Amino acid sequence: MAFLYIIATPIGNLEDVSKRALRILSEVDLILCEDTRKTKILLDSCGIKKQTISYHQHSKLNKTDYIIDLLKVGRNLALVSDAGTPGISDPGNLLIDEVAKNLGDKVKIVPIPGASAVIAAASVSGFPTDRFLFLGFPPVKNKRKKFFEEAVSSKYPVILYESPYRIIKTLEELKNMNKGLRVVVCRELTKKFETVYRGNVEKVIKDVQNDKIKGEFVIIIHRNEK
Repeated sequence: MAFLYIIATPIGNLEDVSKRALRILSEVDLILCEDTRKTKILLDSCGIKKQTISYHQHSKLNKTDYIIDLLKVGRNLALVSDAGTPGISDPGNLLIDEVAKNLGDKVKIVPIPGASAVIAAASVSGFPTDRFLFLGFPPVKNKRKKFFEEAVSSKYPVILYESPYRIIKTLEELKNMNKGLRVVVCRELTKKFETVYRGNVEKVIKDVQNDKIKGEFVIIIHRNEK
């Protein structure tokens, strides 16, 4: 039986990688990477020399077929994204689904848990996150209004991802729908310039605008309870 390991990697601080993840990465036959250059930084820092190939959202069907063929002949593979847990807002789940459909119980798909920006942000939010809704990145154009309507109407905290180029636009749209939203915005989690902004949505917009350092953002919103 072949193994496909789904391995979480650090979202910033390389010290967050687990011992189990490093062991598996050093033992597999091949590592599938969202970006081989970024994965090489992690592997080099840990002294792991292993063959890597790219697998990302633009990979063609023949790349998936190639991966399935490797598993058919008993090769053990690891899938990693650039940062965090594969399958969470990246193409990992598509590959997993194809492997499961084509190979069934001939391959064991094993999660190697670890860093996740969603969970890291939820853990410091202070919101009641025994239940929450994760919606990933907002649409850039189409269905954007409907997306935010769903977000602001949720009775549970909602977690979003956003780029530095659209963070203010997204917060402004949320404000226009509900000025009473409580917001936590996390920037550059686990990295040198990690920052967490808290407060009502108008305050957080000002705080983010006044901070000139850019980075990747996680937004958590929660309606004020009456």
